[in-house]
Amino acid sequence: MRLFWIAMAAVAAMLAGPASGQQWPARNVKLIVPYPAGGNVDSAARIIADKLQERLGQPFIIENKAGAGGMIAGEAFAKSPNDGYTLFVGANGPVLFATEINKRDAYSWKRDFLPISTISMTPLVLEVHPSVQATNFKEFIDLAKREPGKLTMASPGPGTTNHLLSELMQSSLGLQWVTAHYRGNAPAINDLLGGQVQFAFDQLSVSLQHIKAGLFRALAVTSPHRLKSLPDVPTFAELGYKDFDGQTFTGLFAPAGTPAPIVDRLHEALVAILKDPGVVDKFDKLGAEAVAMTPDEFRAYLEREDAKWIPVVRKANIRAD
Repeated sequence: MRLFWIAMAAVAAMLAGPASGQQWPARNVKLIVPYPAGGNVDSAARIIADKLQERLGQPFIIENKAGAGGMIAGEAFAKSPNDGYTLFVGANGPVLFATEINKRDAYSWKRDFLPISTISMTPLVLEVHPSVQATNFKEFIDLAKREPGKLTMASPGPGTTNHLLSELMQSSLGLQWVTAHYRGNAPAINDLLGGQVQFAFDQLSVSLQHIKAGLFRALAVTSPHRLKSLPDVPTFAELGYKDFDGQTFTGLFAPAGTPAPIVDRLHEALVAILKDPGVVDKFDKLGAEAVAMTPDEFRAYLEREDAKWIPVVRKANIRAD
């Protein structure tokens, strides 16, 4: 009889894992965002949070945890329980580059993050304050060459795609300017609006409204083709600079070891959400594209981005301030 009860307990333990995954979520789910409110990643998180709540029946709460190029949030997330109640809405910098530039093995996306799906892809735009005497990319390059070190670029943080594209351009074209790092897109753009800095490489989702209002002048975009929202702005590829093709992804991650049923539910819900015409339209109006990948596709994409940009980080010796 004792052996019978031991066997029954073992069966119950085996069934408990899948059942708990199927019953998830039973309470609020936290979405950690590694930047302040108002930026590209925060906007993507807020668009999907409401829809995840509708589909899964529990509130998805945004927690903005800015600092160290996203590393503060990434480290907190990596230490979270893998029960599906703490998720991460990440982007290139916090996921791929933050630990490299901070020279700390606080986490590794390959070890600690479980990719669920991309959320959006957003091209970057080279934009200048109207006071800058450059109406096109050639004039901007000529100005930077004439006055090395005079222009100041607003960066949302060390190791972000914005920053890496700036470093790649300086290295490739023999240019030099000052880089001012901020704690996210929103404060960087505020200073560009005020003219305290002269230009930025920024996510179109953040800057499109300002470009349309004439507050910034767009000179080039990193997308492979011209954008419907900015049809008169050339791509870098058109201008002969195919290497300047960085885009910002936003993606959803769970802690490594999260039960497969939870991951499957999240992925299924997110794929449906990103096909919703209303959601597609929201991202389109922001200058971004709603894009869903399978976990395997997302992991392969991250591997390619890692291989492309980590050498740029190391060559430029990018370190946290």
